[in-house]
Amino acid sequence: MKKTIAALVAVATIAGSLVSGAPAARAGDGVAAGVAAGLIGGAIVGGAIASSRPAYGGPVYVAEPPPPPPCYWQRQRYWDGYGWVVRPVRVCY
Repeated sequence: MKKTIAALVAVATIAGSLVSGAPAARAGDGVAAGVAAGLIGGAIVGGAIASSRPAYGGPVYVAEPPPPPPCYWQRQRYWDGYGWVVRPVRVCY
């Protein structure tokens, strides 16, 4: 639907610019109106192109990584005054 509307707007803009040409053009006679019409037509066509769907076919959904575990067990060693001792310690975020 959007592509059809964009194509119709583009055709209407081009047709309007071709039909509205005057046979005898003088310097300063309607130049500002032609520039304004070109800018407006370009804005309409550019807006239609910008709002069209992306080339890859649709939105891309990225799954979030799983949350880290809140707690886990880790072996840590410590010096008890006589030697190194290894014990399991619960580490939490």
